[in-house]
Amino acid sequence: MADGTKIEWTDATWNPITGCAVVSPGCTNCYAMKLAGTRLKNHPSRKGLTKDTKAGPVWTGEVRLNRNWLDQPLHWTKPRMIFVCAHGDLFAEGVDEVWIDYVFAVMALAPQHTFQVLTKRPERMREYMLGMLSRRQFIAGYGALVWGGDRPDLVYETVDDAIAKPLPNVWLGVSVEDQKRADERRDPMGALAEIGWLTWVSYEPAIGPVDWTDWEFIRWLVSGGESGPRSSHPEWHRAARDFCADNSIPFLFKQWGSWAPSTLEEAAGNPQSGWVALSGNRPAKAAELYPDAGAAFVANVGKKSAGRLLDGVEHNGFPEVQR
Repeated sequence: MADGTKIEWTDATWNPITGCAVVSPGCTNCYAMKLAGTRLKNHPSRKGLTKDTKAGPVWTGEVRLNRNWLDQPLHWTKPRMIFVCAHGDLFAEGVDEVWIDYVFAVMALAPQHTFQVLTKRPERMREYMLGMLSRRQFIAGYGALVWGGDRPDLVYETVDDAIAKPLPNVWLGVSVEDQKRADERRDPMGALAEIGWLTWVSYEPAIGPVDWTDWEFIRWLVSGGESGPRSSHPEWHRAARDFCADNSIPFLFKQWGSWAPSTLEEAAGNPQSGWVALSGNRPAKAAELYPDAGAAFVANVGKKSAGRLLDGVEHNGFPEVQR
């Protein structure tokens, strides 16, 4: 867990579960996967969770419950936004349902915080939420056990009441990177919104265009490019921004990533520059792709230099925090 983070849309990270598996193109340059296979490869929370390949560390699919970190948010009294399982996926295939129960018990016991859950597996998240009511006695009992103090009866009532309906301090998010993944992951999120959960989308890394039609139910959208070899087209982020403006949805532009919009003149002498097409994200040489085909010119200038201004504006929208 980190009290303080460089992630633009959260205040802290909490990793009761670590480990994951590659499920879609957005996973290719996952920062958590690389970290687990390099600097943290011998840490008890990460050891053995990746394997070495020619392309670098890759998740093995093994996941780990870090029991000693489970109750950490309960020791923070100052309200924070907390990214849940920043180095894994709470709904990954190998995560035991009881482990998810533990996490939700802690979140229910810490209403002063806002917990931001993000998954690439919204179907499992939907199934778990629909089955939560049948498991509420177990979750409440665990909550009383870990934080009951001298009055576990009071904590039991609080948790039991809280999980009888969607938790207002828990935001359920899905990660999408292109149209295919947006289409595959939309319906489970719509079902969660319909039963009252605050749902949101992380469109990062944006590696393809997305038509956001039928996503009007979401309450927040975060958009960003990759801090890596793949670039995004400015029009993809503009489309996300405009969709949010048209539907009164808070919008946060997180970053351009390594590649920023540029011009031929600005990129003179930079070998890592080129055109990116509206339909793809691999920068091409000027001779291969021209702006009259809808392409934009981008240059690899690094995340810090690229910044996070979209058409000269810093977008920092957030949904209203509920308590």
